[in-house]
Amino acid sequence: FSKYLLNFIENGPESTRKYCAKRLQRTMQNGTRSQPPSWLELQAVKFKRFLMLPITFMDGNTKTLLADSATTSKELCEELACKIGLQDQFGFSLYIALFDKVSSLGSGNDHVMDAISQCEQYAKEQGAKEQNAPWRLFFRKEIFSPWHNPIIDIVGTNLIYQQICRGVKFGEYKYNVRENYADIASQQYYIEYTKEFKRERVLELLPSYIPDHMLAPKSKESWLSLIQNYHSQLVKRVNERYNKIMAGIKEGSISPYHLEKEGDPRDPKSIKEDIVLHAKFRWPLLFSRFYEARRFSGPVLPRDDVIIAVNWIGVYIVDSEERVLVECSFPELFAVTSGGEKSPGGQSFTLSTVKGLEYTFTSANSEDIQELITYFLDGLKERSKYVVAIRENPTNDKNILSMKRGDLIILENGNGTNVLNSTWCTGLNEKTGKRGDFQTENVYILPTLDHPSVEILDLFLAQPTPESTISETIFSELGDIPETPHTLELYAELNFNPPPKRTLTKTLQKSLRNMKSDSLWLFSREQIKQPLLKRLNNDEELSKKAVEMFYSIMKYMEDQPAKLTRRNTDLTDLIIEPAILNEPLRDELYCQVIKQLTENPHRLSEEKGWELLWLLTGCVSCSSSLQENVKQFLKSKSRTWGIATDCYLRLQKTIRQGPRKYPPHLVEVEAVQGKTVRIFHKVYFPDDSNKPFEVESSTRAKDFCEIIAMALNLRSADGFSLFVKIADKVISVPESDFFFDFVRHLIDWIKKAKPSPMRDGSTPLNLSYQVFFMKKLWTTTVIGKDTRADEIFHYYQELPKLLRGYHKLSVDEAIELAALQFKVRHGDDEKQFQSLTRNPSSFIPHDMLSSVEPEQVWIKSIEAQYQQLRDVDKEECKARFLRILAKKPTFGSAFFEVKQTTDIHFPSQMLIAINKNGVNLIDPSTKEFLITYPYTKISNWSSGSTYFHMTIGNLVKGTKLLCETNLGYKMDDLMTSYISKMVSNINKNKTMNGKGTISFKR
Repeated sequence: FSKYLLNFIENGPESTRKYCAKRLQRTMQNGTRSQPPSWLELQAVKFKRFLMLPITFMDGNTKTLLADSATTSKELCEELACKIGLQDQFGFSLYIALFDKVSSLGSGNDHVMDAISQCEQYAKEQGAKEQNAPWRLFFRKEIFSPWHNPIIDIVGTNLIYQQICRGVKFGEYKYNVRENYADIASQQYYIEYTKEFKRERVLELLPSYIPDHMLAPKSKESWLSLIQNYHSQLVKRVNERYNKIMAGIKEGSISPYHLEKEGDPRDPKSIKEDIVLHAKFRWPLLFSRFYEARRFSGPVLPRDDVIIAVNWIGVYIVDSEERVLVECSFPELFAVTSGGEKSPGGQSFTLSTVKGLEYTFTSANSEDIQELITYFLDGLKERSKYVVAIRENPTNDKNILSMKRGDLIILENGNGTNVLNSTWCTGLNEKTGKRGDFQTENVYILPTLDHPSVEILDLFLAQPTPESTISETIFSELGDIPETPHTLELYAELNFNPPPKRTLTKTLQKSLRNMKSDSLWLFSREQIKQPLLKRLNNDEELSKKAVEMFYSIMKYMEDQPAKLTRRNTDLTDLIIEPAILNEPLRDELYCQVIKQLTENPHRLSEEKGWELLWLLTGCVSCSSSLQENVKQFLKSKSRTWGIATDCYLRLQKTIRQGPRKYPPHLVEVEAVQGKTVRIFHKVYFPDDSNKPFEVESSTRAKDFCEIIAMALNLRSADGFSLFVKIADKVISVPESDFFFDFVRHLIDWIKKAKPSPMRDGSTPLNLSYQVFFMKKLWTTTVIGKDTRADEIFHYYQELPKLLRGYHKLSVDEAIELAALQFKVRHGDDEKQFQSLTRNPSSFIPHDMLSSVEPEQVWIKSIEAQYQQLRDVDKEECKARFLRILAKKPTFGSAFFEVKQTTDIHFPSQMLIAINKNGVNLIDPSTKEFLITYPYTKISNWSSGSTYFHMTIGNLVKGTKLLCETNLGYKMDDLMTSYISKMVSNINKNKTMNGKGTISFKR
């Protein structure tokens, strides 16, 4: 369309023709903008002139550059570098500041006017006019390269030096001790005035050296003394260094051109270079490029939304509070790879470490991250003089270097570039001390300029287990792995429909070529017109679904074009859900996927096909008549595809555990797409701790609970349950459900209940969820029997019930419980009694505060009780707390505040406590029990979004209780669980006594 648009513009008015054509060409050259035009641009267009952008350097100078709507950061950075004679341009970036916010525009293809437009919009939101938005542009150092040498470019070094001095002064770059500030201040003074030290002059300069908050009037003398001391040390040090160089030149051990190349250490320029290097090593995180990212797969992190910081040391993964979660230096980093197609959250990329870990993230800046890390890795390898042996090479030849895996080889002639471009190189084996030639294919270039640590070298000592070895171990019971891939050819002869008839070709060559393409068990780019299996022919609806499934498979494997979908599960749902709902389609689906994996000539398509088979084997199995063929296929592919082994294991588990009820959850789909077959799920506990656990597609809630209980050293998982918190609900996971089935069902249910808004500008439905593990049924709970359960669960689950005033307590009990809480929370730190004074309701039930007045009586009583706990540890305090509450009839209850109007004998506002004894109605004002309905007396119950209904006694003449509550679903689930547990225990006892069992039906 562009040529037509240009033609249209060229036929336009003379006054705008050239102007518009040039702007269009610039836009086509630099890409589409992401923000609307700024006020500044509108003014420039109005008068058909260039934009004038003032850019400030860190030394205080300003350059004004001409720009247009398409100008990028890269263009401005290159022009600035040219104007000031900056040679080493890498790492210098454009920054924009507005009020107290500063943002990097980088030095790439980001549009500068997009940032200015955003600043104007923000200023307008704050009540200012767009034309008055006080944005400022800066040019400063953002990141160092690992090989940065300040000697090379004096212009760049001076800019960085000024940036550091300014940053130290205004608190951007901080030190922990005063001495460091004095040291850098003495260097700044030396740069300006060299050896001559005048106290009066330093006193005047102090405010420009030291941060204001550290410059108290009385402290100036101590600062003077410190700076003078460091200045004299600096003068002495540079003179000693100079004398040593001169002595070396006289002896001939140092080149006579050393001072010319490296500089005179007494020269202020050398001190600037030292300050720049000091900043590089001191503040690597502050000289980083930061990118927002989200963990996609790989080792579990404390949080999924993270910031990737890339600097000269390596890659840091930090959280929003700048805490380092993972640090990976470049020698530890093996590669960074792209994840292929883009998703709504951006493209994915994977960081692979030498340890074998793979972290996959999605980010809107994934291409920039990959490009920067690759640039550093490649640059380090080209400059490195260190390689490590990755293969054994024993030899008796004196000219050939003998090496063992993990040996460090130091290159003597050349560097990594020679290794990359040659088949043979010469080096020194550091372990043996011998020199010799070695084949470059036997070594790995370490991306480092410094001697690698022992820890780094140890990473290469571990012999990795090839996928083929893993496969052979798993399949050892089944005999040898076939040399040729297994196919469905024989199975197809008996079970597949005949291929569709074709017109006879005129030549024998074409006929032979088409004979193979007509084989329905082979990969094909053509859509099928009927099911593969004959047995589906008589069912028109299933035949249609089979054809639709195959078309979706082709889309997923990218053998057919597909529209971008909102969710990663859209296509997998269309493929796997019909097979879950219709058993006859399961064999058909297995055959379709294996067909597309047989002699598939396209690597990417084949990868996607294996993803599908991995998901399929975790959801449903196939019939026994097809199982042997599927197993043989997986077995034969295990040498070349490591995922085939995992598919085999998943199929075996699915055969044992039974089929899923729902198609794969998004977490499963994203896991396999992220090239990981291990899924870790974070589980939260009542004590505010959390822990990641591995979950498989075949993991049921009961199995998950057992795994967690074992990991936490609980005596038993009895009574515990998983809960999923999603939207505004917390829902218990039935123990017999597959974990991912339940979460998938829950999300689908909430989507239907609260459909995503249309284009009305409202916030989309948040479907993120958290998994909690808590005590649900308290039928067998005895305090002290399981101390781990008491410490992690019982105490923290009962505490909020106490503070909400659900238990009936005496004042003495409340005082003792408050003292025990205080000891658990603060230990022996008596200073924390201020928190008790400020907020007594965080320790005392809110409804009891007014029963003792004034509040100070509470405080003194609790303090006195606390003093008696001096020799009692926190664990014992938790146990005492629980033993007091365990005496109450309401202990271990789940409480619900409801409103009722059906029974005039009860108050309208009631508290319902559901526990092992039944359903208890409590007067919330007196805490007195109104009545207890044992489960044996309850004949029926039901719930809705706003009510809970219960019938006591006979269904016809029984008593009915109707409550208004939005937690009816919780009451319903809890009663069902308690009654199921009761019936289960009765059946267990009857079985042990040799009698029949009873069943429970709602």
